[in-house]
Amino acid sequence: MSLRAAKSKETSIVLADDHAIVRQGLRALLDDEPGLTVVGEAADGIEAVDLVDKLRPSVLVVDIMMPGLGGLDVTQRVARRRSRRTKVVVLSMHSDEAYRIKALQNGALAYVRKDAGASELIQAIHAAASGRHHFNPPFSEQSIEQYRKSAGGPEKDVYETLTPREKEILHLTAEGLSQQEIAERLFIDRRTVETHRRNLRRKLGVRTQTDLVIWAVKHGLLTVDRRSS
Repeated sequence: MSLRAAKSKETSIVLADDHAIVRQGLRALLDDEPGLTVVGEAADGIEAVDLVDKLRPSVLVVDIMMPGLGGLDVTQRVARRRSRRTKVVVLSMHSDEAYRIKALQNGALAYVRKDAGASELIQAIHAAASGRHHFNPPFSEQSIEQYRKSAGGPEKDVYETLTPREKEILHLTAEGLSQQEIAERLFIDRRTVETHRRNLRRKLGVRTQTDLVIWAVKHGLLTVDRRSS
């Protein structure tokens, strides 16, 4: 087999997790696996989307709880890219079926619990890279399409009515960033940030910035311990 042919079968991976020690452990694990190569790391959701656009890896492994932009939103953005080259594997501490269904609806091909063994993550990456699903029971290949079509109900979640920029600003606001810090992080001016915040308060039915933070925590976009860490 030629060198070019060998390289064509290599699965390139971007890791997205806000804990450096987790990324280091995953990189060491995956780089030891034949055919898998970690080509980039991201510490927040916004950086993850940018890195996928830049590197176009075979697979993105993303934590479900990420600063800047949550893992489910990252999944949705990556899955909707025109080329659809990058497949998504979601890592999560949650066993709740609702998270798995949401990951599936947002375009993830695999969902792996963080307490799973290394072999399961590797299997999930190989499956996703090949365009196949890998979900824990009770999911199966036969039931996945049914879940995709039926789960969620007829009413659209208010969060899904937000624009991509509004979602970014909601996450950053909930993490405690000031108006100026958000403007610098997203390369926009302060007045634009305030306009988006005003729209967020109206759409979510809240009155203050504190209410935005409370809304984000209540809806699982941000954990309390993450804000205090």
